[in-house]
Amino acid sequence: MKQKLQIAVRELVEHVLRSGDLEHAFIGVSRAVEGIRAHQKIQRSRPDVYTPEITVSHQVETEKFILEISGRIDGVYRYPDRAVIDEIKTTVSDLERFEDQENQIHWGQAKCYAYLYALEFKLETIDIQLTYYRPDTEAFSEFLRSFTIEELEVFFLDLIDRYLRWAEAITDWCRLRDEALNRLEFPFDTYRPGQREMAVDVYRTIQQGGQLMVQAATGIGKTMAVLFPAAKALGEGLTPKIFYLTARTTGKTAAEKALIVMRKQGARIKSLTLTAKDKICFDSEKTCTPDECEFAAGYYDRIDAALSSIFAMDHFDRETVSAIALEHRVCPFEFSLELALWADCIVCDYNYAFDPRVYLRRFFGNEDNRYTFLIDEAHNLVDRSRDMFSAELWKQPFLDARRALRDDLPGVYKSLGRINSWMVKKRKACEAAGDAMAEKEDPQDLYPFLQHFLRLTEKWLALNIKTSFRESLLDLYFKANGFLRIAEQYDEKYATCSERFHKDFRIKLFCVDPSGPLNEAFRRCASAVFFSATLSPMDYFKSILGCDQGAYQRRIPSPFPPQNQRVLIMENISTRYKHREISKESVAAAISTMVKQKMGNYLIFFPSYVYMKMVSELFVSEHPNIDIICQTPESTEAERDRFLEQFSGESGKTLVGFVVMGGVFGEGIDLEGERLSGAAVVGVGLPAVSLERELIKDYFSHHQGLGFEYAYIFPGMNRVLQAAGRVIRSENDRGAILLIGERFTYSPYRHILPEEWDPGRVKHPQAIEEVLTGFWKR
Repeated sequence: MKQKLQIAVRELVEHVLRSGDLEHAFIGVSRAVEGIRAHQKIQRSRPDVYTPEITVSHQVETEKFILEISGRIDGVYRYPDRAVIDEIKTTVSDLERFEDQENQIHWGQAKCYAYLYALEFKLETIDIQLTYYRPDTEAFSEFLRSFTIEELEVFFLDLIDRYLRWAEAITDWCRLRDEALNRLEFPFDTYRPGQREMAVDVYRTIQQGGQLMVQAATGIGKTMAVLFPAAKALGEGLTPKIFYLTARTTGKTAAEKALIVMRKQGARIKSLTLTAKDKICFDSEKTCTPDECEFAAGYYDRIDAALSSIFAMDHFDRETVSAIALEHRVCPFEFSLELALWADCIVCDYNYAFDPRVYLRRFFGNEDNRYTFLIDEAHNLVDRSRDMFSAELWKQPFLDARRALRDDLPGVYKSLGRINSWMVKKRKACEAAGDAMAEKEDPQDLYPFLQHFLRLTEKWLALNIKTSFRESLLDLYFKANGFLRIAEQYDEKYATCSERFHKDFRIKLFCVDPSGPLNEAFRRCASAVFFSATLSPMDYFKSILGCDQGAYQRRIPSPFPPQNQRVLIMENISTRYKHREISKESVAAAISTMVKQKMGNYLIFFPSYVYMKMVSELFVSEHPNIDIICQTPESTEAERDRFLEQFSGESGKTLVGFVVMGGVFGEGIDLEGERLSGAAVVGVGLPAVSLERELIKDYFSHHQGLGFEYAYIFPGMNRVLQAAGRVIRSENDRGAILLIGERFTYSPYRHILPEEWDPGRVKHPQAIEEVLTGFWKR
């Protein structure tokens, strides 16, 4: 049976005829609207023999395919003896450029339209007119050429032949992939307890469409439990593409490893790990222009060879993409975006699916997508989504830009002055309110100033003039544009935060409740699976993440023997902020007692760096013979790696690491076996009181009656559970967990602790010693 394919004329031409440089010419937000208006203006000016917007289509049948090509002609002049196809292009470039250099894409598109029109009306010859129009100057140029039907047919069939060669390669790959995935068996001898049930639920969710929320304890193999059934569903045609969405590098690594394991079992699946532009760029000091970057110059002349080279492989991780891009001298980031179109599984950050400013529009242009979202460590999506659906502007960059361009762009200079004056006025109001204030209404009086700034700035940016302030102005343009984009969805789930920071000022559209925008974003997929070891309380996560009412929920307990872990609550110490100075000695004593019961490695988690420093300094002074390392703020990836390397299971001495809850060591790290003997968690991890946290509390007090829980308790206890989850990572691990703080015994907190923990309560270090001595002797 022949395969049916559909493609638009423009897509066909751009795929086959692309050549030359990768140019990031500036295109403003109003360019599309301006282009439509320009088209309509020109069409209205044409004579009566002119008919605008004519749809054409044609089927080409080959041995393997039935290809339908369609498109819409801007306009046709129809005279008694001839027809003229009119293709209109708006531009900001000098019109003389098109006299000196023919644009293959523009002429190719027009020639396809001419051929399809001539076929339909049985014309032997036909004329093509390319009309270039500059909206800013209202100047235009017209280029007229005549073609025979035979000339156009040769051109058109060559395009089709070249396109179908690529389509055949993709089709052959899909057939090979599906056959391999249909044969694929689970890549391990047995499933871990709970793993099969989770995999079945994932497959059923993809098969039927909908959402699944799974809380699965560490150790059941969550990554394989979602990727294996998703791959099987892909092979059966139940989903065209898998998006494995994660917040951390460790999540990407876990997905890559699982895919490699499946390939060793016989799976064929092309996966791409999408890396941020600033991390994969070969030379971040240069601008992305053909003049400065050799990987942008001639990019389209080499991209097809690069694709052919990498398509012989299945695993497109950062190293592979970079190596092939370097070999073929193409931009690695743009290369990876191109690869994403042909990958079966895309491993990437949350923002590529959700952030309204950067999500992959090439995939999510309509709402009937059958994609599958696998959302790793879904508890992280709460705060990340608030960030993605919020926007902020700082005063200082506007003032700096104004000073830099004063003598060059007087119109933009005045526009920036109006924005700066607005912010000065707002800053004074903040000072009167105590440096911070929140309002339910959005700053609508600011929007006209920002819109005026955008209109003026994009006209200048479109000229691509090199100046010392261009990059900073461009950055400011995107920030203002992003702010207005978020403003479009401002509703009762938002608040406006105004804050003064010394001489600077910030205005922020803060997304208090991200459930609405997330629910909207989930229309981009047919099935979504949320999974994490810590999704408690599940109703909270279901609500805040914008899940459908019918989303299925499953909890899978730990597969490991409960006797391998001992959990204690030190219940007579207050870790509240106001008591920390007087309780720090008791906290240090409890930690000391815990680590002395067994030589090994320990992590001690604190809610803040200040509290950590307070206790660690005391601990060091009292235990100079114990090796101690402390997490530092804003450490590099290399520094974090060196920190973890010290947790060796063969050092023959005790090591105590002081770290912060919710940070890089609070989740996503595996210290199996003797690499970690225990962890202490100091306090219930409540986020610091802030203007934004108080807004969350007030909002959910009104809407759910659970304001303090949504703003503080649930996020804090999630950090606690993640931190404690570092201890038992495999069936052979044994370890102790010490929860320090009286609030762990209070009902809002106690009820979130896993039942299998069955924590014991202790009131003094001697009790810790007694219990842990017995535990380690077993």
